[in-house]
Amino acid sequence: MKRREFITLLSAAAVATPRPAIGQASTKVYHVGTVSPGPPRDEKSPTGATLLRVLAERGYVVGKSLTFSAHSARGQVSAIPRVIDEMKAAGVDVIVTVGYPTALAAKISGIPVVIASGGGDPIATGLVASLAHPGGTVTGISDDAATISTKRLSLLKQLLPDMRRVAMLWNRDDLGMTLRYGASAKAAQVLGVGVQELGVREPDDFNGVFEAMDREPPDAILMVSDVLTVLNRKRVIDYAAGKRIPAIYEEEQFVRDGGLMSYGADAKESFERAADLVARIFSGARPADIPFERPTRYPFVVNLKTAKSIGLEMPPTLVALADDVIE
Repeated sequence: MKRREFITLLSAAAVATPRPAIGQASTKVYHVGTVSPGPPRDEKSPTGATLLRVLAERGYVVGKSLTFSAHSARGQVSAIPRVIDEMKAAGVDVIVTVGYPTALAAKISGIPVVIASGGGDPIATGLVASLAHPGGTVTGISDDAATISTKRLSLLKQLLPDMRRVAMLWNRDDLGMTLRYGASAKAAQVLGVGVQELGVREPDDFNGVFEAMDREPPDAILMVSDVLTVLNRKRVIDYAAGKRIPAIYEEEQFVRDGGLMSYGADAKESFERAADLVARIFSGARPADIPFERPTRYPFVVNLKTAKSIGLEMPPTLVALADDVIE
């Protein structure tokens, strides 16, 4: 074959072979999955919808460049490792977690993990080496438990200046929440408030908790959120209302369900920022190199209807601090 004919054939082959246009986005379809020990964070939930909205804004659209799946242990923490195994088999690229048990199981899987909420202190629980340099497969959003616990107790103190003892409810089997309880207990000590320790491990334990408070009524209740306490929140809310005990919670859903007050990280913001972290990982960043972020919005929510029902006069100065007031 003559040289000129050879070059002509090469040129023809080059024209015939499809090539990506300059600036064309990758054709890879990424798979993000959420996993929760409680209700699934799917596209119908506020947090799942927020995650997908922000990812779409970053160019990752379900049905085009993104596959989305929501997984749940349905309140059975022991089922979480199996759920994570199913996600791994399905080829999930990034797992977005809620709660410490899910974050731990996801870390063990080796899949990149973004903690959206409820993971506790990631250093104290051994999930990461440091907040600035996680050094593994896990990154995400984590608040400062000591600071937030002090704020919650200070809000109770403004409501009840003579408060002497607060009952604290938490899940003893959740390391992340046990550490959060510890931070709350230390904050109470600083404020000169005694703590009634009421750890639970299963739904039936709440009966014992209520009996303990019947024997020694506390001035107030503080409940730490995890799947066990969230799924049993109505029992605690109803008990507090029946006994006319002021209570503060970590999530505003408790207040919308009839609880008195809540102070905690804004779930919408946390999932927005989690989506940003997921997008960075899709773009090639390693979780090991992505620093943990702190929430910036902590709404304080007050239910005046509940206050009235238990005969409690909320100080106007305290109500003025609220980001949302339910009347």
